[in-house]
Amino acid sequence: MPSYDFERSVCKGIAFSAYECYSAGLGRLLGSVCGDREVGPASGWSIGDLGGGDVSNRLRRMNEARAAQLIVVAAVFAFLYLPMIVIALLSVNDNVVGALPFKGFTTRWYSDALANSDVIDAIRNSVFVALSAVGIAVLLGVPGALVVNRFNFPGKSIFRRFVLLPLILPGVITGVSFLSLFSLMHFRLSLGTVILAHGTALVSTVLTTVYARLLRLDRNMEEASRDLGASALQTFFRVTLPNIRTAIVAAGLLAFTLSMDEIPVTFFVIGQENTLPMYIWSALRRGFTPEINAISTVILVLGVGAVMLFARLMEQADAEAVGNPVVVDVTGR
Repeated sequence: MPSYDFERSVCKGIAFSAYECYSAGLGRLLGSVCGDREVGPASGWSIGDLGGGDVSNRLRRMNEARAAQLIVVAAVFAFLYLPMIVIALLSVNDNVVGALPFKGFTTRWYSDALANSDVIDAIRNSVFVALSAVGIAVLLGVPGALVVNRFNFPGKSIFRRFVLLPLILPGVITGVSFLSLFSLMHFRLSLGTVILAHGTALVSTVLTTVYARLLRLDRNMEEASRDLGASALQTFFRVTLPNIRTAIVAAGLLAFTLSMDEIPVTFFVIGQENTLPMYIWSALRRGFTPEINAISTVILVLGVGAVMLFARLMEQADAEAVGNPVVVDVTGR
């Protein structure tokens, strides 16, 4: 049998945990190991007997570390989101200058922005360009992800490494490249060239997102579908597509957000029309107005919503990949 002193020394090593768990009744359980004595303030064995000084120092260091972590996190969030909060506050400030001091709450800047025909045209153009670019990106990105995932071809490893190049390159370089290409092909700069540029650049976003989902897809379901007599096309639409649809929607949302926010590429390939980011940029050269704050706040809210929905859809796609795959009747009955 081990001596009581040995048991007591072991309990000193777990004293901190035992003391914290005492209120839940676990302190008595740990205390029973130490010679049927409770570990806690109500027992004859005080925390000081277990090295209370060390425990106090440990608690103080933990509290200091926790406080330092909170300060760092608060500083990072303030650096990232404080400018957005300021814009949102200025958008409801009843001050024509669009700056402090805060003179009162008003929503007339939103009304003025919506009554501005140039703003409405810019919003309409931006939505049209973004939706069209998403269509191109999805139509090219989804088949591209399937090809990369299912087939081996010369240069596959190089293609996988450089597929994100359009997004990694600076926007100015991408814009100049598209401008040179369109000039060489004698394309007139318009919203059409903007759609082509955005769609081509965003293919990589859709491809990589869908490809990541395909890597986690259980191929046994597709093999079972083929064994049951389904064709390759039926297997894709009834087995593969239902299991990757959340990833496709999430990639489309991300591509839409990126297109709505694009300036450098748009600047080089747009004609006489304006998108919303281009309108805001041109308006800033004439002076910062409260209307711009209102428009920026609306874009901010929509962007945050799209990103949150994207994250939620990706979580759902991961859950489907891990343990909840979509199962459908491939026989059509």
